[in-house]
Amino acid sequence: MRKYKVAIAGATGVVGREMMKVLEEREFPVSELVPLASERSEGQKLEFMGGEVTVRRLKPDSFAGVEIALFSPGASVSREFAPHAARAGAVVIDNSSAFRMEADCPLVVPEVNPRDVEQAIKPDGRRIIANPNCSTIQLVMVLKPLHDAAGLSKVIVSTYQSVSGAGQKGIDELETQARALFSLGEATPQKFPHRIAFNLLPEIGKDSGNGYTEEEMKMVNETRKIMGLPGLPVSATCVRVPVFYCHSEAANLFFQQPLAPDEARRILGKAPGVKVVDDLREHIYPMPILGAGDDNTLVGRIRTDLSGPNGLALFVVSDNLRKGAATNAVQIAQLLTREHPDKLSARA
Repeated sequence: MRKYKVAIAGATGVVGREMMKVLEEREFPVSELVPLASERSEGQKLEFMGGEVTVRRLKPDSFAGVEIALFSPGASVSREFAPHAARAGAVVIDNSSAFRMEADCPLVVPEVNPRDVEQAIKPDGRRIIANPNCSTIQLVMVLKPLHDAAGLSKVIVSTYQSVSGAGQKGIDELETQARALFSLGEATPQKFPHRIAFNLLPEIGKDSGNGYTEEEMKMVNETRKIMGLPGLPVSATCVRVPVFYCHSEAANLFFQQPLAPDEARRILGKAPGVKVVDDLREHIYPMPILGAGDDNTLVGRIRTDLSGPNGLALFVVSDNLRKGAATNAVQIAQLLTREHPDKLSARA
């Protein structure tokens, strides 16, 4: 089996470490792993495939011989260094928001729009593939099979997003505040604008200028791009909740044709990467404690939407660090090695 030299930019971050874990779990054919991070992490040792790899400083010349570069260092760093990796011949799979809405960069969920990767690797392609926003990924995993069956006409979604979506600082802040409050101390916000412990924050990202936050507009615009439905009406409300891992979403979907809940369950039960968890009488439904560590997107509470014709209401849960980030990126890399190995050739 052919093996590939793989770089991870942002290797010491929460998603970067998860990328290493997923590469190992999925037995990705790695000939050499190049972990890259900022100067302060240079020299750090990370475990991989039963051994150790040494973190190198991320520099423009870090990508010699690299065939696949997984990026999760943040948008500004990706904008600076991803083009260097692409010029060195690597195919970049970027987890940040830097390239998602650029017309010449495909935005890919392998179960939904796998053929879009071809845009990046054609002779004049940029060799950069964008990994969607975590909340968008789990939503389109459910939208795609239902749209194929009945034709989407409108999407309304409210999210309940875990603190790990804000990185290690978000995880640390919830833990610190919870401990402080249980000890009758004070919980001072640092990462978030208000206390997150035992609270909800209906604000993720900055004000986009139209009353919606950046996170909400990501869901609107990315859903349209991935689904190939530029005019699809989408409205999102994104809320940060005091949960460590897994994002949850309550979605109201409207279709051009009638779609009964039982038929939706049947369709979703056959969809790759989707697991139906739905028996209200037995108190069985998707929850973050079920989704953590699972690469599947869990869906349940499937019922008729009572507010209008041809509507369904449902609840979706997914591990935002895995399918929402690291797993989806590695799946894109697996898609490339399986379908387009001839396009993976780096410059030494």
